[in-house]
Amino acid sequence: MNNPIDCQRVCLENLLKKAAKTVWGTQYDYASIKNLETFKSRVPVSDYQSLYPFIERMISGEKNVLWQGVTDWFSKSSGTSGSKSKFIPVSSESLSDNNYKSGRDSFTLYFNNRPDSKLFTGKYFSLTGTLHRFETNTQARCGDVSAILTNFTPFWANYFKTPTKNIALMKNWDEKIDAFAQCMKNQRVTGMAGVLSWILIILKRILELEQADTFEKIWSDLELFMHGGVNFTPYVEQYKALIPSDKMYYQEIYNASEGYFAAQDKSDSKEMLLFLNNGIFYEFIPFHEFGNENPRTLSIEEVKLNEKYVMLISTNAGLWRYVVGDVVQFTSVRPYRIVIIGRTTHYINAFGEELMVDNAEKAIKAACTQTSAEVEEYTVAPVYFQSNTKAAHQWLIEFKQKPNNFDKFIEILDTSLKQLNSDYEAKRFQDILLQKPVVEEVASGTFIKWMASQGKLGGQFKVPRLSNNRNIVESITKMG
Repeated sequence: MNNPIDCQRVCLENLLKKAAKTVWGTQYDYASIKNLETFKSRVPVSDYQSLYPFIERMISGEKNVLWQGVTDWFSKSSGTSGSKSKFIPVSSESLSDNNYKSGRDSFTLYFNNRPDSKLFTGKYFSLTGTLHRFETNTQARCGDVSAILTNFTPFWANYFKTPTKNIALMKNWDEKIDAFAQCMKNQRVTGMAGVLSWILIILKRILELEQADTFEKIWSDLELFMHGGVNFTPYVEQYKALIPSDKMYYQEIYNASEGYFAAQDKSDSKEMLLFLNNGIFYEFIPFHEFGNENPRTLSIEEVKLNEKYVMLISTNAGLWRYVVGDVVQFTSVRPYRIVIIGRTTHYINAFGEELMVDNAEKAIKAACTQTSAEVEEYTVAPVYFQSNTKAAHQWLIEFKQKPNNFDKFIEILDTSLKQLNSDYEAKRFQDILLQKPVVEEVASGTFIKWMASQGKLGGQFKVPRLSNNRNIVESITKMG
């Protein structure tokens, strides 16, 4: 927090030094790079598709490709347009110096805010994914990053964790959820971590087993939920209803298959402190330049407050100037704090409206608050001009609690989007271009069913909120 520029300078120097003799490092002559400007001018901005030929060589067992040594572990996440899944290299350095260190930093920030915490007097649980071996190289394994971290958890840490490793790494998700619930219902749980939607499923299952409405007596000492990957706003009321305790603390963290980047460090704000000394070097592309052939990239000392940036990372697992896919804004530069406002792929700009996930989440919250509704899941896609239809946004929403007035819900949703996004407001002016949102309710369980059909059940997979095409909406609609 006190020396961010120096931390990032030393980080880049270390990354270049350790990768100098790799295939990638030799190709771009890392040994001769002495400053950031040379690094930026010589090494291209990359995405998963451009790095995949190198990652494929790593999966096959070849050493010194993108990072020093042999990489045996790969974090599996949702895929790109060219592949069903992505396999992100996980090195021993990225485990120790990024994932575990950032996890410790997150706990440290929590204890700084809660010096009276009794977290370690009970058990802590997180929902983990599964592990698999590659058919092409059985020495290499892949899985959710949560499963990889669980696999390498030191024996002493298991004293504080639940459930046991054999349950945590079960492959069948239906059996796993039930086993989680059965294992934890009688334990003294003080903390939990995971993706909001998946943790919610387990919590509801435990309540069913206990025939209870809340966790007030089941886990009376529960005090912390570290969550990330999905915006908390649509889930606030559901969690408050299940866990009515006034001592409950919700800490947002920013971790992904590619790395662990930030965590909420203030109890009165949802902005997150960017971890600048944990094995990752950051650059930022101004959002309006993203997609250009040679976009500008800014280092940490060049960013400005409240501007939209696409984040690039170079990591101690061999990702080089890699587009993570998230759009962030800086809310503070002393120290550096960020909020995530969207995805480079999960936004709608079909008609120049530049609708971000952050806009959608806030509008959903406003509509729910004023119509006593609760939203379980949703996704949005454009409706393009046709001979018999006008341009609009189609919202598929799975409600936990239906609006008391459906038309009012749509009206507030639309009005809120106009207030939050001037581009959307301009396109909606007098219905000339964009029409009012088309909101359709889907049956309970639809999104889980759809995720299962896509082979995307697990903690690392989330329902895409916004899309520039209609593939997801039409796929869900066809399910009936």
